[in-house]
Amino acid sequence: MRVEKLAAKIKLLILDVDGVLTDGGLYYDHQGNVTKRFNVQDGLGIKFAQQAGLQLAVITGLNHGAVESRITELGITDYFPGQREKLPFYEKLIKEKGLKPEEVAYIGDDWIDAPVMLKVGLPMAVCNAQPEVIGISKWVSRKPGGHGAAREAISFLLDSQGLLEDIWLKWAE
Repeated sequence: MRVEKLAAKIKLLILDVDGVLTDGGLYYDHQGNVTKRFNVQDGLGIKFAQQAGLQLAVITGLNHGAVESRITELGITDYFPGQREKLPFYEKLIKEKGLKPEEVAYIGDDWIDAPVMLKVGLPMAVCNAQPEVIGISKWVSRKPGGHGAAREAISFLLDSQGLLEDIWLKWAE
């Protein structure tokens, strides 16, 4: 089946953080606090997805205050930090939302993401993901994680669902 047909069925996009919404770097200040770099275009893409009715969730292996602040700012309420075993949270999400696996996409970059990626209808990866993760993906971004890959994935999903042009036209008028 063509990847666009798979994307047309997606109702929920689950995002990893480190390596997808960020460049994967851990930036320490002089006091040992970790900061993260997020891409504003990814954030705007998330807002467009929400506007179009695409549900979003975040399951991340690490638990940092900077990430929680950004996820809260973006209005994503299904947020599961500090979860190296992501599959139980995926299963909980689809059960609570009444979704089938083929209605879910997941975008990741590393082995920790593979168990969920192997269960969803549309596994997606950033272009700088680990080779094994790219190998199990049905869609791979052209942009690396933390540099617009999430926006690219969201645009692909919305375009496959016939929703992207209307969002663009609201800005182009």
